[in-house]
Amino acid sequence: MGLTKPHKRLLITGADGQLGCALREESVQFSNYEFVFATKKMLDITSKASIQNVIEAHKPDIIINTAAYTAVDAAEKDSDAAYALNQEAVRLLAEVCDQNAIALIHISTDYVFDGMASIAYTEEVVPNPQTVYGKSKLAGEQAIQALDTLTYAIIRTSWLYSAYGHNFYKTMIRLGKERETVSVVDDQYGIPTLANDLAKAILQLVTTLGYAHRGIYHYSNSGKATWYAFAKAIFESLEMETKVLPVSSEAFPTVATRPKNSILNCTKIVDTFGVSRPLWNEALQHII
Repeated sequence: MGLTKPHKRLLITGADGQLGCALREESVQFSNYEFVFATKKMLDITSKASIQNVIEAHKPDIIINTAAYTAVDAAEKDSDAAYALNQEAVRLLAEVCDQNAIALIHISTDYVFDGMASIAYTEEVVPNPQTVYGKSKLAGEQAIQALDTLTYAIIRTSWLYSAYGHNFYKTMIRLGKERETVSVVDDQYGIPTLANDLAKAILQLVTTLGYAHRGIYHYSNSGKATWYAFAKAIFESLEMETKVLPVSSEAFPTVATRPKNSILNCTKIVDTFGVSRPLWNEALQHII
């Protein structure tokens, strides 16, 4: 099984989220595709009937699922909502895709790992989620993998930010305007990933995605940072004089445990699809 049509129609779920908005922005560079951007109002992925109706109306070749429950702390108190969107809805979407020979690209997260490794996580590392959010996202991955005839790519990413939605980048800008000094944790490591770079990688991947490529991939920008280093870079790039103070994770207790190490090894997706991974601090200049 594979994709044989030279002209592909892509349907993006969660089109009003930050990755959905980034995909819309980058789509102008991919004129050989047709795009259908499905917002929450247009498509309810928790409803099989809604999924079937949208597929019947638009007949996509590939669905890119960016919709997710991403409120990490809230998920600890409302696990039903997290699992409904991150597992059950993904299972419904994957099953309908499988029944209609539609390929599925699904976005997952570094939270499927425990964050305690001393090196970057490869796709072969056995997941060990420590939060409801991470557990629900892993359950969604497993629902996709259970379908033997489905063409799919699960892409795990981390520290995603953009000019859209709610994210660390926008939070820092808001705090920088409100305060002279901001305290930011300096003992959690990851790679800030610009949503537009992830969007480009996804759309490049679409070009050659086939049944032989089914599996899990990691994508982030390249380099390494702490949240403190990321915050400093944000203020410096915007020429804001906000002072950033490094603090430990204990200074900001959270309901859900944050991983100490969110660094993903992205060799597999680069070798398989030839996507580019700009340095995170260079990517930051692009959003400015």
